[in-house]
Amino acid sequence: MFNNAALIQETERLNKFAWRLTNNVHDAEDLVQSALLRAIEKKHMFKEGTNLYSWVSKIMFNMFVSKYRRKVKFESQYDPEPYLEKQSVKAQQDIEMEVQDVEKAMQTLSEDHKDILIMVCVENMQYAEVAEKLNIPVGTVRSRLSRARDSLEQAMTQPKVDAFMTPAPEMAARMAA
Repeated sequence: MFNNAALIQETERLNKFAWRLTNNVHDAEDLVQSALLRAIEKKHMFKEGTNLYSWVSKIMFNMFVSKYRRKVKFESQYDPEPYLEKQSVKAQQDIEMEVQDVEKAMQTLSEDHKDILIMVCVENMQYAEVAEKLNIPVGTVRSRLSRARDSLEQAMTQPKVDAFMTPAPEMAARMAA
């Protein structure tokens, strides 16, 4: 028979069952309360002769499974991890391309400019250390570094021309005519 007194007597067993499901005291308490409310709302569906604990524990288990499914569905839909992984691979590829572009641009610089850039930007040497190593004044280091940076920037911003973009010699001759 369904009555509130019988329901209260089953709460200790329901708490133990809920704790086994959730492994968390607070979640277990919430689950039991929700299941008790649902049982009271649906008491008209309770059939005489049915074990009250079994009926309420089945309600509670179904609520737990539904909540778990919603949680998994939400996490799988809105989990940023796969997107972050793709972005990090793309970012790594972009970095590799930029390094290749810088290396190509560095090849166009004079030896003095390359040396100054490498010592200051890569090896993190102070201007005074570079001046001492190259036997030049610190002011010369600064001016060469400035020119080297300008040359590198210019080489990096020039449009890249692929072999696919340059017209074949016969096509170039036709275009000139």
